[in-house]
Amino acid sequence: MSLFVLRWVLCACVLSVCQPLQAALAQDAAPAVQSQESAPADQAQGVAPAAQTKDVTPAEQADIIQTPEVFVSATKTPIPVTQVTSATEVITEQDLKRRQIKTVADALRLSQGLTVFSNGGPGTSTSVRIRGSNSDQVLVLIDGAIMNSATLGEFNLANLTTDNIERIEILRGAQSMLWGADAMGGVINITTKRGTGAPSANAFFEYGSFSSIREGGQVSGKTGIVDYSVALSRWDYTGFSAVNYRRGATERDGFHNWQASTRLGIALPHEGRLDFNFRLLQGKASFDNGFGPGFDTLGGFSNSQQFVYSAAYTQPITNWWNQVFTAARQTEDLESSSGQSQRNVQTGVVSTPFLFRSQINTVSNRLEWQNNFQIGKPLLLTAGYQFREQQGENRDLLTNSLDIPTKTLSSHAGFAQAQLNLWDRVFATAGVRHDEYNVFGGATTYRTTAGYLHQETGTKLRGSYATGFRAPTINQLYFPFYGNANLKPERSQSMDVGVDQYLLDKRLTISGGYFWNRFRDMIVTQASSTVCSPFGFCAENAGLVGTKGWEASVKYAVIRDVPLIKSLDVQAQYTNTISRNLQQYPGNRSPRMPVDQWSLIVSYQPIDPLRINLEGRYVGSRFNDVNSTEKMRAFDVWNLSATYDVMKQVQAYVRADNIFNEKYEEVLYYGTPIRSIFAGVRVNYDAK
Repeated sequence: MSLFVLRWVLCACVLSVCQPLQAALAQDAAPAVQSQESAPADQAQGVAPAAQTKDVTPAEQADIIQTPEVFVSATKTPIPVTQVTSATEVITEQDLKRRQIKTVADALRLSQGLTVFSNGGPGTSTSVRIRGSNSDQVLVLIDGAIMNSATLGEFNLANLTTDNIERIEILRGAQSMLWGADAMGGVINITTKRGTGAPSANAFFEYGSFSSIREGGQVSGKTGIVDYSVALSRWDYTGFSAVNYRRGATERDGFHNWQASTRLGIALPHEGRLDFNFRLLQGKASFDNGFGPGFDTLGGFSNSQQFVYSAAYTQPITNWWNQVFTAARQTEDLESSSGQSQRNVQTGVVSTPFLFRSQINTVSNRLEWQNNFQIGKPLLLTAGYQFREQQGENRDLLTNSLDIPTKTLSSHAGFAQAQLNLWDRVFATAGVRHDEYNVFGGATTYRTTAGYLHQETGTKLRGSYATGFRAPTINQLYFPFYGNANLKPERSQSMDVGVDQYLLDKRLTISGGYFWNRFRDMIVTQASSTVCSPFGFCAENAGLVGTKGWEASVKYAVIRDVPLIKSLDVQAQYTNTISRNLQQYPGNRSPRMPVDQWSLIVSYQPIDPLRINLEGRYVGSRFNDVNSTEKMRAFDVWNLSATYDVMKQVQAYVRADNIFNEKYEEVLYYGTPIRSIFAGVRVNYDAK
């Protein structure tokens, strides 16, 4: 049934595209891209003017899917997207609100080259991979704060909702030259909403399947030199079994989430700016043991509380020199319990699990001082210093003893980058960075990119080559009977080439490209050649993995202002990834990495008050294990959402997930939602 609908949608899209495209191609020429002589000071912090949005009231929703005007994360300075020479993607606040997306993980599931998997429903462990990298090789930042765990290395997206998020910038490929450790697979940079315009407020309430109740509110605006955005939300979810109920699990595993965030900005003399950001992520979720056929665990839970603080000071010194100072801190207190009993979903036998109750406390600190020097129009030089520190400890609450006493990983880094812009047509970047760590010594990385924009036809060619690294985590270095203090950092090489074509006055963007990665000295668990474990296994640098593939995407504002069609927008992407283990398990595919995946988003607005969105994603077959023996079938999931502006201040919405009730698993033995429906209302008040 779902394949039939897919074919119908694709045929309709092709028919609607052909007629306007055929008429317009003969006269189309993409307009020349104007260089950005100067930019507001806050852009260097990762916020671009085109992405700064006010609260979107129902009647003010944008009609056109537009590529954001500038991109920041690729160079740490704002540049027009038509001049970006890296593989990038942006998800905006409007995208999230139009489709009523609740979590950042759900937004990333539809993104180019990203693979997102959860161990059950909302609140359970959720990881993201880019172009076949491991999840601990993807650096995630919120307002400049490092979110990756000091003990596990990856960021668990389970508790991060989309409330008060202005934009998500995604960088694919090795980015260690600018962003340091953990960025060898890519970077996901998340920015909190900046207040603009007259004071405004909004509140929402939503109810749906699995007794899901969400409510929250936001106040934002600008008064004089101060802008602000404050939001608070709560989500209670009775949920479904974390282990797939179709395998015999019966217990509901619920989720309770609080989210609070604030951004306060102060405009200073001489175009200076101060930004203060705060975010709270709090979530408590029940979980099951997915080992073997799966165990329905009674009483197992995780309770996480994360605080994110950051501040940024931006100040132009002269008309050719500006500087940005960033200070950020992220803390997490994570309590986990095994529960008291578990039932084998295959045999029904009740047993006692391996009992544990742990408290893991981690801290990530980041200080960065960045200086940008504009040497005439063609050359921009960037130089900076970064201090990074991560601390962690693991306490056994059953015995009230420390499994891992407080350990600290710290580094000092210096980086330099040159950006060249010739005639707004030829673009290039080159940079080098050196990180010096307290545990394993130094790591030097570099990156170079190049691009050419043929303005008359709107064609951009781009390419990049880079090296990356990832530092060992505290667990990999110090965990009892597993950690190895002699570990070296993981290293990578990464390259890609691509073409972006802008047509129909940039209403149509077509992109395609090829990528290649080599990850070496990967930290894996294997039979010990040292005395780090009496059980014969420990962490060692023994992994070598290669990935390669190609990507294609299209964004098209198909129709505008015709009878029964106020607007029709189509966005689609496809990623082919070939991943191979080259050393530990030669020839085997990387676990859980599909060869093929694609997504499709269709947004249809028949009249001003009504918007309907259809989104689907396909994940190809894959293996769950490193031995490539546990094969998992492909699946496609389709969601439908609609919003209706009852009046200017009131919007009603409904969202149906998995509308064809697809039976699938993202991770072997773990459950996924059945057909689910959520309905809500959003009320807006604008002081204007």
